[in-house]
This record gives sequence, structure tokens and C-alpha cells, in this order.
Amino acid sequence: MLYYKKFDHPTSNEWVVFIHGAGGSSAVWYKQLKDFKKKFNLLLIDLRGHGKSIDLPEAIYKQEYTFTAVTKDIIQVLDELKIPPAHFMGVSLGTVIVRQLAEMEKWRVKSLVLAGAVTRLTIPSQFLVFFANVFKRFIPFIWLYKIFAFVVMPLKRSAESRNLFIQEAQKLCQKEFIRWFKLTKDINPLLRYFKESDLGIPTLYVMGDQDVMFLEPVRNIIKTHKSSILKILDKCGHVVNVERPNEFNQLSLAFIQNHSK
Repeated sequence: MLYYKKFDHPTSNEWVVFIHGAGGSSAVWYKQLKDFKKKFNLLLIDLRGHGKSIDLPEAIYKQEYTFTAVTKDIIQVLDELKIPPAHFMGVSLGTVIVRQLAEMEKWRVKSLVLAGAVTRLTIPSQFLVFFANVFKRFIPFIWLYKIFAFVVMPLKRSAESRNLFIQEAQKLCQKEFIRWFKLTKDINPLLRYFKESDLGIPTLYVMGDQDVMFLEPVRNIIKTHKSSILKILDKCGHVVNVERPNEFNQLSLAFIQNHSK
């Protein structure tokens, strides 16, 4: 089973589940813990091959990596801990995974908070995927990951979040990177389906105004998803919860409290 860490609240019955992005770990949420622990029960999960989930049984690594399989890993943890319907928070590629969980088992999801959401691969990001696909078996994966990190988070103010993701990605091995990278072949069809499918779940998108890769597609998706709202943080890049934690926490906490019970 995946590695997880939970924080129990003495009185609250509400749960918030945190899902990180590819190459990261639950460490990316460290600026949220203090504020969120005051209000809710928290569950942080390291995805397969990431963080402290690197020691999963070999049988899991031999399975084909799909968004459904990765999401089932999370569901296994939720079942084991008997987590009731909860609020799910994802960042970067983690937003795709929590959206997939909502698609598979909608009853588990009270609300979604999507930070630096990936809702469509733009032409530059598709070029990056193509480039990495050509060279993934010949170039050390951390070189490719650093290129991705600098393209997605190019600003000087993004240095902290960029370095955090690179630091966590260094814990991966080459084979694990390739397993995860193969998921990119499924992402565009999945994102097109998500755009067409409005589940009616209250959803908060929090994006940086300088998230050049992913902001515009989110602007488009909220035009048709009536239960979704978008908040844009000024002078901020892709990983909004690290770059602007105070504003991000205030927005997210207010949103979740508004949709509790």
C-alpha cells in the first residue's frame, strides 16, 4: 500500500486528502499543514514510486501504469483507513489524478481544490512531451525533469517550488520515470473527456497569473463547468501553494469550509 501520513483533528469530522504531482511527494504541501491542521483531519499520500512509496512491492511496479491504476492505489488507502467522503486537493499532475478519482467514485468527493491545474496540454507542453519521449531512454531522467521544471516554472520567484520538485524527483529511478512518462500517451484523451464531463462537484481552481502553460485552458473550462470557480494569484507561477501559500490557504480553507456538510 502507498505511504501515507495522517493528522487527526480532535473535533472535526471533515477530511482533506492531498495528492502531489509527478516527480514530487507529499512534501510539496508543507506550507499548508499548519493552517489546515487547525480545521480538518488531513491525509497526505505519496504516489507509487514517489517519496516514501518507493519501497512498494515489486508486483505493483510490474503492473501497467495507467491513471486508473494509480487512482486505485489511492482508493486502497482510503478504504484501509475508512476515510469518509472528503475534500481532495491536487497540484499539477495531481489535479488529473484527483479528477480521475472523482470520475471513478464520485461519492467520495465533497469538493475539489486544484492548484496549478492541468486541464489541457498546450502546444509547447506537447513539444516537451515529444522531446522527452524521443530521448527518455538515452538521457538521464533528471536532466529531462530539470528541463520540464524550468519550462513550466521559469520565473525567478518560482525557484523554491522548482527546486523542491527537482529535489523530490531525484529520489526516482530511471525505470520509474519511464513508467510514469508513459502515462502521457493517455493524458490528452483523458483531459478532453474531463472537459466534456461536468460532474457537478464544487471545484476551486487556483492558478498563477504567470502560469504560461496551463492558465488559459482553465479559463476556458470554467465557462462550461458551472460548479467550478477560478481564482488567479498575481505575480505567481505554476505551483501556487508553494509560491503564495498565505493567499492559497485562505482561499482553499474558505472554499472547503463553505462546502463542508
